[in-house]
Amino acid sequence: MTASPPPPGADERPRVVVVGSGWRFLSGISYYTCRLSNALAADYRVGTILMRQLLPTRLYPGRGRVGRQLSELSYDPSVHVFDGVDWWGVPSLIRAARFLLSFRPSVIVFQWWTGTVLHSYLVLCLVARLAGIKVVIEFHEVQDTGEAQHRWAALYCRKLIKPLLRRTDGVVVHSRFDRVALRATYDLGDVPDEVVLHGPFDHHEHPAAHSGAAPRGGPAPHPRSAGEPCRLLFFGTIRPYKGLEDLIEAFGRLPSHYTLTVVGETWEGWTLPATMIAESPAAARITFVNRYVTDSEVDGFFAAADMVVLPYRRSSASGPLHIAMSHGLPVVVTAVGGLVEAAGKYSGTTFVSAGSVPALAEAITRASENVGRRHTDPSSWEESVAAFSRLFARIGLTSALPSGAGPSPAERVAQDAEITASSNQTVPLLAPDLR
Repeated sequence: MTASPPPPGADERPRVVVVGSGWRFLSGISYYTCRLSNALAADYRVGTILMRQLLPTRLYPGRGRVGRQLSELSYDPSVHVFDGVDWWGVPSLIRAARFLLSFRPSVIVFQWWTGTVLHSYLVLCLVARLAGIKVVIEFHEVQDTGEAQHRWAALYCRKLIKPLLRRTDGVVVHSRFDRVALRATYDLGDVPDEVVLHGPFDHHEHPAAHSGAAPRGGPAPHPRSAGEPCRLLFFGTIRPYKGLEDLIEAFGRLPSHYTLTVVGETWEGWTLPATMIAESPAAARITFVNRYVTDSEVDGFFAAADMVVLPYRRSSASGPLHIAMSHGLPVVVTAVGGLVEAAGKYSGTTFVSAGSVPALAEAITRASENVGRRHTDPSSWEESVAAFSRLFARIGLTSALPSGAGPSPAERVAQDAEITASSNQTVPLLAPDLR
């Protein structure tokens, strides 16, 4: 689908183009690109350029589902969508450049999550700069953890991202921890940055969740008594840094009234959790759904859960965390990276140190006290848009909507020191799990 840019004078609000993942290679960035574009459309005239064919399909970990209709989310009718750019470039990249020039934005916002889009971003960035368009990069991670394992892919990314960064007017990250990690990796100099907290992933909710009825069609929550069944859920792609093997081992130490459902697609050949599930003495109480599930199924799995457990070894952001918070569920999550900030204000959070099976088992038992109560999600897309507006103003877009002043440079330094000390993630890498 390719949408035509709006006619001149149709809408005089400031114009923004968001560049990110399309629906063909569905991932958390696909959802995030859509949700961000729709949120910005409340205050800005928004166009979106989607990366359609990221790489040869045979090289993608989820190759079996490429192109399948798994998402029910859609772009707001006011958002003008170009779908999309293919990795080989011609003619899709030429058409994307024409779309960009026709739309005439003041700023272009690149979603950064994989090196496969780097060459396309370099071209679009060059076109934008020649046209006087400001350039912002929103970092979800420094480089995909799977790509970083391959020497040539890592080298390609680290070398060729530098020309892109030299032409960048502003940077967005999801937490102060990520800001420290990013600046430790790349020399950004005095390029302005802004912390934009991840907005809620509430698009999976059943309509009843907004009506005051029993949440998502299930029974009304109620406080649990000792020994009453407690249903745990792990959700998201299965990768080495997710810590699922810690959860499987910890689950084996829990009493028999606990059950566990694991829902996720295996990436990077990480089959250890699957092997552990099959061999676990508690295997009869574990349900394993080893695939990328549809949006309607997502709601069902969270509706059936009493608690979500996310035992990441490291992380900068987590889509499953935001889905859990939008459902009001108790969450046990490791205190690593950006998750400290993302879940710190959520009343249903129980933090636990990463990599400790006994601590994880104890945290799950302790968090059971939160089961049966619905908790309020503190995240907001309105706050995300306000943070973008602050950055737009800082990089000289006088037409950007005023949204209040951000912290001073001295306050930023103090915040960075505080958040670095508050996280037990010692590897300064961004590692998001947006789905």
